Amino acid sequence: MPLVSMNEFLPKAKANKYAVGQFNMNNLEFAQAIMQAAMELNSPFIYGVSEGALKYMGIEYTVAIAEAAAKKSGLPIALHLDHGSSFEVAMQCIRAGFSSVMFDGSHHSYEDNIRLTKEVVKAAHAMGVSVEGELGTIGGVEDDISVDEENANLAKPEEAIRFYEETGVDCLAIAVGTAHGMYAGEPNIHFDIIQQVANAVPVPIVLHGGSGVPDEAIRKSIQAGVGKINVNTENQVACTNAIREVLNKDAKVYDPRKYLTPARQAMVEVVKAKIELFGSSNQA
Repeated sequence: MPLVSMNEFLPKAKANKYAVGQFNMNNLEFAQAIMQAAMELNSPFIYGVSEGALKYMGIEYTVAIAEAAAKKSGLPIALHLDHGSSFEVAMQCIRAGFSSVMFDGSHHSYEDNIRLTKEVVKAAHAMGVSVEGELGTIGGVEDDISVDEENANLAKPEEAIRFYEETGVDCLAIAVGTAHGMYAGEPNIHFDIIQQVANAVPVPIVLHGGSGVPDEAIRKSIQAGVGKINVNTENQVACTNAIREVLNKDAKVYDPRKYLTPARQAMVEVVKAKIELFGSSNQA
């Protein structure tokens, strides 16, 4: 089947209290591993692609890989721009074949974030493309974006509700205490903020920085109203650890397939565990 917008499966996720995973696609092996895990568990999923990954893979290769996965798997798959920095980048991705985009205006003022997000929503919806917005600043490091813990600002529920009402986004990422990258300690997630916003808006809340969050906190987040959870770092760590293990065992290995195959399988296991945890298995 063709790539679909997130509106094909996120409303059902919110209604039935499960979450759909966004797993970042960084190369072919990531794309294959994510698809294989989802096929085994019959789950919808989202390929997240950051601007850094776009530069690395090239937009044409990125779209072609995602379209091949959608065709081969028969699953509902969204190809989603992660943390899009501008209207221009979002439109470039839509023109290339992305079925969903995120506009991250969280570094702008609140009013500018609303204004800029509205522009993206208007153009994307005209093309049948779903849009994710962001409010508050999520800490940690992702690609070239680094936000210190002290500069991470929690979203204010009343501002998040007004943000949705004025922009009409299809899902809303709000800063609730998670961070990009792996955690030094345990994250302090503000479930009350998730609950308050989720009860007031019809679209699901997005949890960024899903890697390393304890399972029980993930379950509580979903019950509170999270319908989309982003995972990237855990796949990156599993991939790199598997490659390191092969190369450390045998210095004579030079065929990339010899270390990328176990790396890919390691990511399959990570993604399957997340799909089970999020409750999206057999929801395709």
